[in-house]
Amino acid sequence: MKRLRKGMVGVDRGSEMLFSDFEHGGRMWSGTGPRIRRKTVTFSEPFLAEPVVHVSISMWDMDNSSNARADLTAEKVTKGSFVLVFRTWGDSRVARIRADWMAVGEVTSEDDWALY
Repeated sequence: MKRLRKGMVGVDRGSEMLFSDFEHGGRMWSGTGPRIRRKTVTFSEPFLAEPVVHVSISMWDMDNSSNARADLTAEKVTKGSFVLVFRTWGDSRVARIRADWMAVGEVTSEDDWALY
C-alpha cells in the first residue's frame, strides 16, 4: 500500500494512441511472435514522489481470426513521467490500441514552505 504523507493529493489523467499499424502493415498487425510498443507519458506537473499509475485499454481493434492477446502495463514510473508498455504475442493481429491512464500521488501546496 502506498501511504500519502501530505494533505495534498494530485490526480492526473490522459489518453494515448499507442499505435495504428493496420494502415501501413506495421509489426503489430502483420507480425507474429513477441511484439512490444512503448510510449513515454509526461505528467502535466511533477509529483512529490512516484505516483501510483493505473492503465487500461480504452479502445482496441484486433483481428477476429486469431486469439486476442494483450498486456498493458506502466513501467519506469518517476515523479514526472512513466512508460506505457503494450505487449502481444503468438499470432495475434492488433490493428490499433488506445490506452487511458490515471496517476495519483502527493503534490505540492501553496502552504508548503521551509524555514531554512
